[in-house]
Amino acid sequence: MDEDDWSGWTALTEKIGNKVQLVGDDLLVTNVTRIEKALEEKSCNALLLKINQIGSITESILASELASKNNWNVIVSHRSGETSDSFIADLVVGLGSGQSKFGAPARSERAVKYNRLLEIEEKLGKSSFSKFGGD
Repeated sequence: MDEDDWSGWTALTEKIGNKVQLVGDDLLVTNVTRIEKALEEKSCNALLLKINQIGSITESILASELASKNNWNVIVSHRSGETSDSFIADLVVGLGSGQSKFGAPARSERAVKYNRLLEIEEKLGKSSFSKFGGD
């Protein structure tokens, strides 16, 4: 659906939103104002958080907190043209999002993020991920 098809998103969420995760990617664009509108209109039930889409880490954290407070899942996502900086993996864990979208680990800039998640698990233990289905 189009990024501004609020009624279409709302109808879809009403029909299948209790069965599947409907991620308002371009509908929400990691923007708190758009997330608030989607909450009011019940237009989706998950946020794809792209830190360089909204402009700052602070704005991203606020978007994540708003989504989480309203029982939405938050998927922290890389952007195309991503670098080998692994900070985004730390953000996934720090926000407690439990989901990430880094793409297939076929390229080094993606593999480094998965490797960082493994390092975090090694340091903090599997219990740090228990909320999300770990042991």
